[in-house]
Amino acid sequence: MVGHETVLLHGAVDALITDPAGIYVDGTFGRGGHSREILTRLDGGARLIGIDKDPQAIAAGLALQQEDARFEVVQSSFADMGRSIKHRPEEGFDGILLDLGVSSPQLDQADRGFSFMRDGDLDMRMNPEVGVSAAQWLATAQEADIARVLKEYGEERYAKRLANAVVTTREKTAITTTVQLAELLKEAHPAWERGKHPATKSFQAIRIYINNELTDLTLFLDQVLGLLKVGGRLVVISFHSLEDRQVKRFIKKHVRGDSFPAGVPVTVEQLNRRLKHIGKAVKADSDEVEKNVRSRSAVMRIAEKIK
Repeated sequence: MVGHETVLLHGAVDALITDPAGIYVDGTFGRGGHSREILTRLDGGARLIGIDKDPQAIAAGLALQQEDARFEVVQSSFADMGRSIKHRPEEGFDGILLDLGVSSPQLDQADRGFSFMRDGDLDMRMNPEVGVSAAQWLATAQEADIARVLKEYGEERYAKRLANAVVTTREKTAITTTVQLAELLKEAHPAWERGKHPATKSFQAIRIYINNELTDLTLFLDQVLGLLKVGGRLVVISFHSLEDRQVKRFIKKHVRGDSFPAGVPVTVEQLNRRLKHIGKAVKADSDEVEKNVRSRSAVMRIAEKIK
């Protein structure tokens, strides 16, 4: 397995921590890259809660929990953060970090089914114990639903054509492995982009759909202002334009405040501004991209709760 490189590690932790004695949440624990760095910056009385759906991530989290009493791991989705963390601070958390999308260890394990570069079962579930696999969904979904997912979540121009290829193929043989799906998508795709496998967008779209990733992000953003204390930081690293757009719009909305009809005189207080920007959107520098190609598409946005 290729070693896991945590994307925007130091920049994210620098942005997150405002109080070394505070209480923080790593909402996408993964293999603990961000969490371990956060713990090096915290005082002895601080706390860090890690959340993840993936049973393998939870196993890594339990090991860290044994090493460091300041850390606690919870198996859940960050979308359920408000319910899954039992002992929340009354004033709210000092900071919440999300590193969205699929992790390098998940991509590197063929049997997880996330990567078309490695042949394995077509699963794609971040928690393989819950929900239906990608293979199960593709075996029964309507052609129009497959096309919608590929277009909406993968921004795939040839979604209808690729969906038809899936349905035509499954009538003859079950689609059960990653390479099998990748090959049929490659054969059906009429316009390959230079340097990009023609199945890339479709695999991404199916993964997002199977794991409810955009819905989970919406549910999280709907509750995050109630979870943060005044002065608390929200740090989100996105790898997909749809995710980043959601985060950008959410922050912009609460930085701007409530909308009023043109010409209505209002005070700054009446605008009910809840957030302020902390810097501009951050991308990985050339050195990090050279070391970790996955960081190429990463965008980090930071905001602080002011009310």
